[in-house]
Amino acid sequence: MTNDIEPFRIEITAAGLDDLKDRLRRTRWTDELPGAGWERGVPVSYLRELVAYWGGTFDWRAVEAELNRHAQFTTVIDGQNLHFLHVRSERADATPLLLLHGWPGSVVDFLDVIEPLTTGETPFHLVIPSLPGFGFSGPITEAGWTDTRIASALAVLMARLGYERYGVQGGDIGAFVGPALGRVDPEHVLGVHANALVTFPTGDPADMAALTEAEQLRLEALKRFQDDMSAYMQLQGTRPQTLAHALADSPAGQLAWIVEKYREWTDATKELPEQAVDRDRMLATVSIYWFTDTARSVANSYYERFHDASMWAPKPPATVPTGVAVFPTGDYAIRRFAERAHHITHWSEFYRGGHFPALEAPDLLVGDIREFFASLTRQ
Repeated sequence: MTNDIEPFRIEITAAGLDDLKDRLRRTRWTDELPGAGWERGVPVSYLRELVAYWGGTFDWRAVEAELNRHAQFTTVIDGQNLHFLHVRSERADATPLLLLHGWPGSVVDFLDVIEPLTTGETPFHLVIPSLPGFGFSGPITEAGWTDTRIASALAVLMARLGYERYGVQGGDIGAFVGPALGRVDPEHVLGVHANALVTFPTGDPADMAALTEAEQLRLEALKRFQDDMSAYMQLQGTRPQTLAHALADSPAGQLAWIVEKYREWTDATKELPEQAVDRDRMLATVSIYWFTDTARSVANSYYERFHDASMWAPKPPATVPTGVAVFPTGDYAIRRFAERAHHITHWSEFYRGGHFPALEAPDLLVGDIREFFASLTRQ
């Protein structure tokens, strides 16, 4: 094992592209109950249209070129390959910022925030990894890649890049790994900014009685999620290998598995997911999952989270300053619950956007990141 950092370019073979298109052409379609819409999952008619677009109009080479315009690298940490974009601002004194995607997500999530975050009066040097087991970081090769282990590997990455002090931003899985980084590397982490932060009711009657109307609605939405929208999590968290056999063999199946979440977790006022998130951006991430054959290790991240007893054990509150952005769809964070586990110094609630703010509302996300880290320099 070495500390080498190697340049990397994405170069999917023509054979890989042809295989994808051939499999899409040969999709064996199921039927559906009449009038079901989205209530029972992704409608056949919608998926047929999206598969036709993916296998025809969608231009993977354009995505590849856009990603390759940014400096990319790989390195090995704790025995695991780690892929990342490293985009430095022209300002030498810019603040280093680690951007962490979630599921279903990839480095593509952040393409639209790179330029605004690396420019302006308070720019950042950006490090955007594919989380271990995701995308071009490649499948994990052993068990035990918990959120804490991922956080420890990312702390090594930032040290290897020469960053003494850095910020972290993450959503979904990134909202687990980001705070974990603050715990494992507090002497180097300036602050953690999170969206889609998971908070749990404390059980304190006084806390429950003090909830605002907006917080009560958020808690009701969380219950709906647990009761009616969490099947994916239970499968990935308990039987990732069984699920992987289906997703690794069928690109249409992989697409359906992911696009359902773009429908359920984006702006609730939109009828179709591409009305909230650009269709090509969605397909770029699904393509990365397919080309890298990471369905198994991506699902495994949920298994590790479900079975990591230390993750759920009581802990003293974190000490690293934490900023939270709450978006109206697929976001259930409540401040009084968050403050039991995190050192909350910044809290914003927005009225548009959803679970994927870097894709849905990049202007709001960028502005909140800037505001949070600027507040740390004023303290």
